[in-house]
Amino acid sequence: MKVNSSEFVISAVSNKQYPKDDLPEFALAGRSNVGKSSLINTITNRRKLARTSQQPGKTQTLNFYKINDALYLVDVPGYGYAKVSKKQREQFGEMIQDYLETRADLKGLILLVDARHDPTKDDINMFNYMTYLDLPILVVATKMDKLKKMQASQIKQKISKNIDLNKENVTFLPFSSVTKLNVDELWNWVEKNM
Repeated sequence: MKVNSSEFVISAVSNKQYPKDDLPEFALAGRSNVGKSSLINTITNRRKLARTSQQPGKTQTLNFYKINDALYLVDVPGYGYAKVSKKQREQFGEMIQDYLETRADLKGLILLVDARHDPTKDDINMFNYMTYLDLPILVVATKMDKLKKMQASQIKQKISKNIDLNKENVTFLPFSSVTKLNVDELWNWVEKNM
């Protein structure tokens, strides 16, 4: 898919704020600082469409990005940040759960994991939760450019020790915002599931 247009549409916290145009939606989830904003900017070829931050936990709403007037990428708040209160974390959890479990336009889930580290307990929990939702899942290993060749060649093996990448609805993709590794493959997965 060639991206001709991309725009930030709305930051939403509840159903009444979500876009009403019934386009397919793909939710991006992952630990804070895993590179969700960088991935959005890379695949849309826009440097500042999604704001990147050195400070984890910046995204505190569901951010809807419209692509080619044909679909939405939905950035959900990252998990695993220490700086927000327990009450805030619970509110994020409820907001995300409500969106993921009730949104009819949701066609697929993209889970970002940091290629440099083993999947965290939060990553594993999110993956298990996603499999329960029974939607196509794309597991994206970000920051591949930071790995040595040998590490990169074994990345799928390393991640599948903790996350079952052989499940029926699951696809795996190594990714780098720096080298633009697998940008086309990511869009192919999106198009296939629209």
